[in-house]
Amino acid sequence: MATYVQTLAQFIHKAQRILIFTGAGISTESGISDYRSKGGLWDRFQPVTIQEFMMSHEKRKQYWQQKLELYKSFARGVAPNDGHKVIVEIERMGKLRGIITQNIDGLHQQAGSTAEKILELHGTNRETICLSCGDKTSWPDVYQRLKEGEEVPQCRKCGGLLKPNTISFGQALDPLVLKTSLMWARDCDLLLAIGSTLLVEPAASIPRIAKGFGARLVIHTISSTPLDDQADLKITTSIGETLREAMVVLNNITASEKILK
Repeated sequence: MATYVQTLAQFIHKAQRILIFTGAGISTESGISDYRSKGGLWDRFQPVTIQEFMMSHEKRKQYWQQKLELYKSFARGVAPNDGHKVIVEIERMGKLRGIITQNIDGLHQQAGSTAEKILELHGTNRETICLSCGDKTSWPDVYQRLKEGEEVPQCRKCGGLLKPNTISFGQALDPLVLKTSLMWARDCDLLLAIGSTLLVEPAASIPRIAKGFGARLVIHTISSTPLDDQADLKITTSIGETLREAMVVLNNITASEKILK
């Protein structure tokens, strides 16, 4: 067993308030395209700001073309992978402080993580919201309309603009979500930053704050990050596979302690 797997297992074993911070990398292992890498969504589509969305019909068409790509992955039955599932196991062990995610795919909830334990910094693609009346609908309804050729869906209740319930470029994060995230960061004793480049602020400050308040910091992503030199452990291997191996080691540690008692 690799040394980094054993170290990760020991960190999880000793921790009591683990904060999980996830980015796109954990979901790419479920088949969801990320944004920044070659072939990712931003390599194929120009990001649309909230201001452009509100002002331009053409930009709204472009935006919905992007969302159609993600909805197609939902329709294919994209499912949580071992990375998501191990996080659920950590919660069931009673060690989870919470999950802060930059992802908008809802895979943590689908895996079985408790909704109250999840902060979605950038909202969710699993529902749409009317920007006029606030009515919310689930994604399959709008996906069907897009497939049938509707380029810019409008609210069936009031005719207002529909948009996935996400934070777009140019929109501020929900202040309560951000405040709670920072509170959790100050209160954890281990932060696992999984699948994130840690480049997008203010979200990327969360691991730095946790480290500053005495938590161990593990960064698990294939890319380099601005916090690599501050990490207690940096891992670049497969997320799901590595976390599953760490849980095997952790279970062995727990079993050995029970025998000794």
